[in-house]
Amino acid sequence: MDVSGYRPRTVVSGGPLELVVMWLGFPLLGAGAGWLLAATTGWLARLPWVPFGDLVEWLDRLPEPQATLGTVAVGVLAGLVVAGIGTAERLIVTVDAAQVRLRRADQDRAVARVDTRVVFLADKHLVLLDGDGAELARESTDLPAAKLAEAFRGHGWSWADDDPHRSAYRLWVPELPGLPGGADALLRARERAIERDRRDDARELRRELALLGVVLRDEGKRQYWRLTARAVAPGPEQPTSAEREPDGR
Repeated sequence: MDVSGYRPRTVVSGGPLELVVMWLGFPLLGAGAGWLLAATTGWLARLPWVPFGDLVEWLDRLPEPQATLGTVAVGVLAGLVVAGIGTAERLIVTVDAAQVRLRRADQDRAVARVDTRVVFLADKHLVLLDGDGAELARESTDLPAAKLAEAFRGHGWSWADDDPHRSAYRLWVPELPGLPGGADALLRARERAIERDRRDDARELRRELALLGVVLRDEGKRQYWRLTARAVAPGPEQPTSAEREPDGR
C-alpha cells in the first residue's frame, strides 16, 4: 500500500505453476498410461473380465513399435484435452475496494462491493450474498480459502469463514410446505437433472429458483434450501405449489 492509502487490486489464481502442471503434467500422465497399456495388452487380453476386450485384443495384434507409439500419442492427446478443459474452467478472482471480477475462459463478470454484504467459501464454491441473503455470485473453485480471505479482507470486504446461513437450510423433499408457488416443480425438475448429470440444466434451474427467492445448497444429490429475506413465501391462506389442486387452482 502506498502513502496515500491506495491498495492495488489483488489477483487470486492458480498462477503459472497451475498451468505448468496442467499442460505438462497431464500429457505426461497420459503418455505413461498409454505406454503402460501397450506394455500390458498381452496380459490384459487373456483376462475375460477386462472392459473393451475387443479393443485390447486389437492393440495386442498391432506390430511394434507402432502399437506403443500409437497408445502413447493417444495418451498425450487425452492429457492435452484434460489440460484444455482445466484451463477453461480455472477461476481468476481480481479484487479491489470497489468490485470483484470473476473470470473464466467463457465468462467475465463483476460484482460491486456496495451490493455485497458478505463473501465466503463453502463446499468449494466462492459465494457473494447481498443484504437480503440472495446470491449475487456462486463460482466453483479450488483456490485456497486463506488467499481469498486475505484478498477480500485486505480491500475492506466482509469475509466469513463459512456460510452464515448454513443453519437455515432445510432438506428438500417433494410436497414440502413453506416454498413459494412453483418452487416445488422446479426442485423436482432439478432433482432429475442432477440424477442425469445434466449440469447446465441444474444451473439454469438454480437461477430460476433464485428469482423466487430460493437459495440452494447441494450435498451429493440432495438439495437443501432456504428463503431470502425478500422471498414471497406463502401465507396461511395461500397454498404452496405442492398443496394446490391438480387443476392448478
